[in-house]
Amino acid sequence: MDIRNIAIIAHVDHGKTTLVDQLLKQSGSFRENQAVAERAMDSNDIERERGITILAKATSVEWKGTRINIVDTPGHADFGGEVERILSMVDGVCLLVDAAEGPMPQTKFVTSKALALGLKPIVVLNKVDKPAADPDKALDEVFDLFANLGANDQQLDFPHLYASGIGGWADETLEGDRKDMSALFDLVLRHVEPPKQVARQDEPFQMLATTLGADNFLGRLLTGRVEAGRAKAGDTVKALSRDGQRVEQFRISKVLAFRGLTQQPIDEAVAGDIVTLAGMAKATVADTVCAPDIETALPAQPIDPPTISVTFGINDSPLAGRDGNKVQSRVIRERLMKEAETNVAIKVEDTPGGDAFVVSGRGELQMGVLIENMRREGFELSISRPRVIYQDIDGLRHEPIEEAIIDVDDEYTGAVVEKLTGNRKGDLVEMKPAGHGKTRIVAHVPSRGLIGYQGEFMTDTRGNGVLNRIFHSWAPYKGPIQGRRQGVLISMEDGVSVAYALWNLEERGKMFIGAQEQVYQGMIIGEHSRDNDLEVNPLKGKKLTNVRASGTDEAVRLTPPVRMSLEEAIAYIDDDELVEVTPKNIRLRKRYLDPHERKRQARAEA
Repeated sequence: MDIRNIAIIAHVDHGKTTLVDQLLKQSGSFRENQAVAERAMDSNDIERERGITILAKATSVEWKGTRINIVDTPGHADFGGEVERILSMVDGVCLLVDAAEGPMPQTKFVTSKALALGLKPIVVLNKVDKPAADPDKALDEVFDLFANLGANDQQLDFPHLYASGIGGWADETLEGDRKDMSALFDLVLRHVEPPKQVARQDEPFQMLATTLGADNFLGRLLTGRVEAGRAKAGDTVKALSRDGQRVEQFRISKVLAFRGLTQQPIDEAVAGDIVTLAGMAKATVADTVCAPDIETALPAQPIDPPTISVTFGINDSPLAGRDGNKVQSRVIRERLMKEAETNVAIKVEDTPGGDAFVVSGRGELQMGVLIENMRREGFELSISRPRVIYQDIDGLRHEPIEEAIIDVDDEYTGAVVEKLTGNRKGDLVEMKPAGHGKTRIVAHVPSRGLIGYQGEFMTDTRGNGVLNRIFHSWAPYKGPIQGRRQGVLISMEDGVSVAYALWNLEERGKMFIGAQEQVYQGMIIGEHSRDNDLEVNPLKGKKLTNVRASGTDEAVRLTPPVRMSLEEAIAYIDDDELVEVTPKNIRLRKRYLDPHERKRQARAEA
């Protein structure tokens, strides 16, 4: 059977997973009466809740006797470690662009990787039925983007289609009959070349592993494209690391291939196809699985280095062990090491004490998703503020700079520009009207300046702004950046909070807790209205006497507390604070709970 391998690239929310849904439905991959979830490719709970693709996943459809292997890639740059490897499996890319928004930063990130590999793109202008859509302008912007990224003449001569993923149609012109996706299927067959590997079917077996999975029954699973030869279940093969060192020799226990949304056992893996092998114990991503007589490894894509690090520690608060059942450092270490195996963009290091682990990755969202997954598995953790990873280049300290692309209502542009270029040390690159009363701002800002900025940005723009960010380059250190301006309210007692005490504390600042909640000494219960920390007593009840009060008592009416999400809490804390994460609660606390210990540490650091 003829094969085509294609990856679908798009920015977050440009409709990639919805489009893949339509391709699966219209190619007959589902039975007539089969129950299929919406956004079928988003298999993970967090992906469904947040509406983002985190893990790269493959599927395959049949069209006119040809098998099309489709890889759905993550749209968020924090999960770019997935994307870089995935692109080595495919022969073409389908770039999906929102006809109203045009190409966005994450599109740029993945597209630059695809063009550098020499892949020929197909451009699909999606959501052309939106009221604000301007497909011609979006098409011009895509062409400019390709030219800026150094595309060759063949890549610049790309075909394009107009589509609506939710409407289930794609056409070569805007005036087409808007019936189905057949124009896209036919274009893939015409424009994407069959894999060159097909010609190497009679050579010894070679495959580059690009994603690692696990199955309760089959054990480790490695997915990749077969570069040469054939392989059947029962064959003996070996794994070589990127530098050609032998990792292990093993027998293939099963060969699986994607058929619709499921993986099914097949008799034989053939050069050019994307398959999954089972049976290995140690082999991992970027290793070459090959016949026993081959000595050289296939070249693998280098992965961009991590830019931020977070310390994962054991939960040592007075309330530790009440919600979760996985609290020991040994169990946390095992889980983090397992994550680092499957996710090559993450690095885990031990700290001298052994109670905490430094986890380095691409961004706050990637860390937030890892912590959220662990929390749901029953782990209790204490998490530090994210720190930027510096690099020494020519003896100078360099820090990561991110490109922030912001769409905001015209009236709020002043506040946004002032914040980014002022104490956050950013440089304004471009500012232009984006139509419909909005302005697009492009700025290069140090990663340190963007940590914790999302919440402030939403306040400044009344919730209407859209902030997209992506790693841009390394630049010389720009000097100190001011952190949080406000101090915090710290509990001085252990116990259960009392409504009357919180009511009296409201004039001191915003509360993070409500009445009848467990608190402990050193826990942060609110934000102070001034810039210093203040110790308060949230347990103090009303003094009662046996004399009846004249008139009625004042009714205690509490302002609802501010409840932070996991990412907001991690970005909010200062260097001397931690986030206590348990399956049921997210609490903020001081690193040192005892006030005398805090003063001693502050003196030592001064």
